[in-house]
Amino acid sequence: MKIKMVKGFVALASAALMMVACTSTERAGTKQGMTSDVKEQKDSSSFAIPYDKYTLDNGLKVILHQDKSDPIVAIATIFHVGSSSEELGKTGFAHFFEHMAFNNSENVPLGANRKMIGELGGTRNGGTWNDGTIYYEVVPKDAFEKLLWIDSDRMGYMINTVTKDALEREKQVVKNEKRQRVDNRPYGHTGGVISSHLYPKDHPYNWPVIGSLEDLQNASLEDVKEFYAKYYGPNNATLVIAGDIDIEETKRLVKKWFGEIKKGQPVEKLEPRPVTLEKTISLSHEDNFAKLPELRLVFPTIEEYHKDSYALDALGEILSRGKRAPLYKVIVEDKKLAPSVSAYNSSREIAGEFTIRVRANAGVDLDDVKVAIEEALQKFEKEGFSDKDLQRIKVRQETQFYNSISSVLNKAFNLATYNEYAGSPDYLQKDIASIKAVTKDDILAAYDKYIKNHHYVMTSFVPKGQIELAVEGAQDAGVVEEEIVQGAEEEVVLSDTEDFPRTPSSFPRTEPPLGEAPLLTPPTVWRDELANGLKVLGIEHNELPLVQFSLDIDGGHYLDQPDKSGVAYILAELMMEGTQRKTAEELEDAIGLIGADIYISADDESMTISANTLSRNYKQTLALVEEMLLEPRFDEEEFERIKKRLLTYLKQREGDAQSVASVVSRKLLYGDGHILATPISGTSETVSRITLDDVKDFYYKNVSPSVAAYHIVGDVNQNTVLEALASLERSWKAKDVTWPSYETKGTDSEPQLYFIDIPNAKQSVIAAGQLVFPGGHEDYNNLVYANNRLGSGSSARLFQLLRIQKGYTYGAYSYVSRRKSMSSFRAQTSVRANVTKESLELLINEIERYKDSFTQEDLETTKNIILKRQTLEFETLSNMLGILSNISSYDLPLNYLQLEQDELTELTLTDFKQTIETYMSPEKMDYLIVGDAKTQLKRLEELEMGKPIVLDIHGNILLGKQL
Repeated sequence: MKIKMVKGFVALASAALMMVACTSTERAGTKQGMTSDVKEQKDSSSFAIPYDKYTLDNGLKVILHQDKSDPIVAIATIFHVGSSSEELGKTGFAHFFEHMAFNNSENVPLGANRKMIGELGGTRNGGTWNDGTIYYEVVPKDAFEKLLWIDSDRMGYMINTVTKDALEREKQVVKNEKRQRVDNRPYGHTGGVISSHLYPKDHPYNWPVIGSLEDLQNASLEDVKEFYAKYYGPNNATLVIAGDIDIEETKRLVKKWFGEIKKGQPVEKLEPRPVTLEKTISLSHEDNFAKLPELRLVFPTIEEYHKDSYALDALGEILSRGKRAPLYKVIVEDKKLAPSVSAYNSSREIAGEFTIRVRANAGVDLDDVKVAIEEALQKFEKEGFSDKDLQRIKVRQETQFYNSISSVLNKAFNLATYNEYAGSPDYLQKDIASIKAVTKDDILAAYDKYIKNHHYVMTSFVPKGQIELAVEGAQDAGVVEEEIVQGAEEEVVLSDTEDFPRTPSSFPRTEPPLGEAPLLTPPTVWRDELANGLKVLGIEHNELPLVQFSLDIDGGHYLDQPDKSGVAYILAELMMEGTQRKTAEELEDAIGLIGADIYISADDESMTISANTLSRNYKQTLALVEEMLLEPRFDEEEFERIKKRLLTYLKQREGDAQSVASVVSRKLLYGDGHILATPISGTSETVSRITLDDVKDFYYKNVSPSVAAYHIVGDVNQNTVLEALASLERSWKAKDVTWPSYETKGTDSEPQLYFIDIPNAKQSVIAAGQLVFPGGHEDYNNLVYANNRLGSGSSARLFQLLRIQKGYTYGAYSYVSRRKSMSSFRAQTSVRANVTKESLELLINEIERYKDSFTQEDLETTKNIILKRQTLEFETLSNMLGILSNISSYDLPLNYLQLEQDELTELTLTDFKQTIETYMSPEKMDYLIVGDAKTQLKRLEELEMGKPIVLDIHGNILLGKQL
């Protein structure tokens, strides 16, 4: 996975923050082979992440953090190697090794890394960015030593397993990722175009993280082994272990598993290398997938942790975030050129860049957008900004900080990132202090130093055939598109029996046993009901000074009129735009000044008002939510702006194959006439019909406490919650809500194959699905359990077959999409275009044989995964809020988790096979392919599924049978 690393995964805090405060003390009697220092809390009033840091003889930096609040352990390993460690002609190696490291090592079998951690009830992933690579896992504590075995083998015992076949095989997977994330997406090439022109050819940021496919294809075994030997030694890494651990025992185990790994070559630290431009560079590209014109201006700035980087971070928010922001005011409100605008600074290890991005409305000339940006910047220069704007940013950052350490994994990310890139976990204090110290003068000085009258790289990405919308005088960006060639890739099948050299070890590096099974204690749920019918459920959780709550109102999109789908969506957006007592700008200020985050959204069958806030500001936050709920402003101008923004979004979605597949799949599943056949956001046709009166009518008819539930989790007790809700109980009157009835599409007909043409698509999206039962059905859990070994994650059959064995895709999954009215069983993947037919055959065959191939071992594995994974489901406030939502949505008992555990343990192999036979039959599913018709449609006709029915991107038949 390629990721963008910003401030080490961390959103940092502000002036009022109780910060991490540590002092350094040398520990006497340090064990042989280690140097150690222990960090302890200096001030009892400060919030601390205590840790123990030491270094092994081989140079591996180790940080331990004990957190016994949940029976889980997280490990994060950062190698200080990213694309900046590469050279021209040999790019993409760091990202490639991130992939290779998940395959196998000398003592961990092929595919076991991806398969085993999931089967242990854990999660795992990795990421690469310009300056580093990270691997991370979270597991129940009994699997902790197994993680040490896997991670240490990856660090010290992996390179011998990289054979020529393994190299060629993984190249295909990386190519699939590039096609999915870059080549087959709107604006996917923008980042690469910008970096290659912003930075000189010899600058480490000149090429994209994922690298060049040509470089990767040309890479030899000797090339990659040389790169590995240089950068992947333990002396170039930080290992963080956080969670329910014993510190001394963990040190013993770390020394056992990691201590014998040989020290690598010394790695020179890259020095900061910010760049300047001698002239402004203007580039254009006709994007095959884009439906809207987009303009980006990118200014070179400064490296991370530099004093100016903090001021530039704040500048980005001031220019674009909020109703008073000059870019928003001019481009969105005044000139109505775009639905939104963003500006942000991205400082990395050796350089940085400041981006202004505008994805304009359809048909807008980007010359007009460029003029508007210049006008907005002049407005900023003339009017500046207020102290209140800066205060709002800092208070919000405090809330973000606490959210950033709400899980042991996030704590591990923090500790690892600061240690590896700032020299010590203690740098957190300085980072926070630097944010706290930013002044208005700093921000204005940074603007003058990096933005005002400075050169930049500008990109105009416009829809195919609309080059006239590009900024005048822009030069062609020279994007090279990959051709689709049938049979271009040779299929490589890996064997786990390959012979390779074994590294000597002082002990057998065999798989260690599980530890003692963790005790699982679900959180205590309390429940009440207000006089107006509002259900209230809560969990008190005092680990952090945070509160999260949601008000879920049944209905949402399900109560839309089919010919005006999108009303609920627009209502949710409009309720964010002021109240009867506050303009949109005043409401934004009121929320921002208390560091809260309030968001209103519509879903298929509900509307939700969600909030995240510091516990000290809970009552103020709830008061604002009540005002937004009961006193919507219904401003005509805001309504028109939201409607136009939605129409722009719907147009933009037409160029993304994944989005097209998602929208049309609904129509194929539910059939014409059913409300769920249309997306929550509606279609261009239905949204165009909606008036403000429609939105008001929906609100007055359907927003009622009689169909609502209030869920709250965090540092607040039941009495305080109910006391704060007293006003809402008095003011929000119940009403009867009428529910429509819809006929669902039957599943008795023959399965159909549908095709949507996305010309020159580099990948094909394959989507399959069938309706099953209402969400509250007694078989829901059984179907979720039965699906686990088929498509639930990287350890399941579809992923293992299509990615691990065949290398056709970046991922393949199946899942149950739960809806109260009617749920569905679906499977989906995105494969390289030239194996579309083969992938569809494999997917169908795998589902078809699933019942017969499902064994007693699969049954036991499923039970273990689901029971163990519950240890991860109580950790964060969001996790617990989901528990409360399930209880109220599906009328479950408070102890439903325990009851489901008991139910699962009683299920037999016969029960699983019966569920599979009833609900997972390929003969009851319809199949949709979204890809390049020119190269793939004829090949699909070779399947014994009849001639594919060709649809347009909205799901309308172009030729063939009727729906």
